[in-house]
Amino acid sequence: MQKAKNQKRGPGKAADRKAALSAQQTIPYLVMHPDGVCQLPGGLYTKTVEYEDINYSVASTEDQTAIFGGWSSFLNYFDTSLPFQLSFINRRSRSRSKYRVNIPQAEDSFNSIRAEFTGMLKNQIARSNNGIERSKYITFGLPADGIGEARPRLERVEADVTGNLKRLGVPSEPLDGRSRLALLHSQMHPGSREPFRFSWQDIPKTGLGTKDYIAPDSFDFRQSRLFRVGQYWGAASYLQIMASELSDKLLAEILELDAELTVTMHIQTVDQLKAIKTVKGKLSDIGKMKVEEQRKAVRAGYDPDILPPDLITFSKDAAELLADLQSRNERMFLLTFTVVNIAPTRQRLENDIFTVGGIAQKYNCALKRLDWQQEQGFVSSLALGYNEVEVQRGMTTSSTAIFIPFMTRELRMAGPSLYYGMNALSHNVIMADRKKLKSANGLYLGSTGSGKSFAAKRELLNVFLTIPQDRILIVDPMGEYAPPWCGGWAGRSLRSPPVLPAISTLWTSGWI
Repeated sequence: MQKAKNQKRGPGKAADRKAALSAQQTIPYLVMHPDGVCQLPGGLYTKTVEYEDINYSVASTEDQTAIFGGWSSFLNYFDTSLPFQLSFINRRSRSRSKYRVNIPQAEDSFNSIRAEFTGMLKNQIARSNNGIERSKYITFGLPADGIGEARPRLERVEADVTGNLKRLGVPSEPLDGRSRLALLHSQMHPGSREPFRFSWQDIPKTGLGTKDYIAPDSFDFRQSRLFRVGQYWGAASYLQIMASELSDKLLAEILELDAELTVTMHIQTVDQLKAIKTVKGKLSDIGKMKVEEQRKAVRAGYDPDILPPDLITFSKDAAELLADLQSRNERMFLLTFTVVNIAPTRQRLENDIFTVGGIAQKYNCALKRLDWQQEQGFVSSLALGYNEVEVQRGMTTSSTAIFIPFMTRELRMAGPSLYYGMNALSHNVIMADRKKLKSANGLYLGSTGSGKSFAAKRELLNVFLTIPQDRILIVDPMGEYAPPWCGGWAGRSLRSPPVLPAISTLWTSGWI
């Protein structure tokens, strides 16, 4: 009897298991290869390049014009067979922060001071920019019949992309398969402090797929205007562009917010001949509408030269667009601009969305929620080059390039580097080693009481604790930096404990 019951229940259980959905099914890619090539549905293969910032906000007008022109040329590189995605990701600092404090312990009696100094620097890094890390990526793809055909073509495009960015002065680095998986893991695990643990050798041992390593605990897309990923709330919106002229500050102000969000721009190039033909067709339609309006005016008995204002505006805009496409270095793009906000609470999420909407409204745009398309919006925000949002806006090269992704370059050097304060624009810490520069000399200038001596002493103390092998010399005719019991020595070498409290300026191999 019991066996019969189990047999009777068996098909129902199997049907339930078949109908069950998993978080892995939301992730749209098919295969991620170790070299960073990702296969998407429809035979599209993509790669991702991470790039850094350059100084744009503080540059002169001439330099800004040059950067804008270079960015426009960069966008024009992509043709109709190369759709690409620009991703701007703001996330809370994790243990993998780009900033490192490399202060090794030394064989002296100052390790306790080094530990305290290291703790202070780590707190500054954690508080910098309110703990927000900002990353920029470009994902490009092309259709191919297989990985063998796609790989060499993507490598050639990757070399062109990194070369074009280098001409702009933008450092860039292609992402391999593990780096792309780590990026996707961070996007789908907001607020998680767990590091990404993955190795290609683990796949045959465990029988798991790459999606199993990056998928969150759960997705919930049942609500029309919100979704949940793990324990976090999210909302996907798109930018409705209504302004006839845009500002280059719109994207920068959105990215400067103290909020976790992902701004995504999916860009598809339109064939030039097709774009010109479409604009000419619109001009013909507008001309036909003008004739009809004039006929109505004659029948009504008023001046036929009086036309509706909207018709005049559309005719003028279409004529200017045709001139741009024919005589200038302008191309036509189809742009999908989405914003995905993530927050630990629903109230915080609504506040962040309201703030982003206010910025958009200031520049005569509107932030519209993707009703009943939250899953499509979230999937499209992943750095995969996959777009499921069918909201597009026709843009020229100049109008697309106005969303310029650059603000200020971070001053961050690898290896033993010194702390020099906070970047006034990005609010991130400045970590540098002057000995690695072309000219390592330095000079403190300022009015009386502005902090010259304090800054010199702070830098000298930093050198003393961070780079113990450097030899420090002080030339101090006035005895300002000598301990009270020493009097005014004309010169001294600092590597003895009694002189540490009086550290000030430094003369080392390459300092000052």
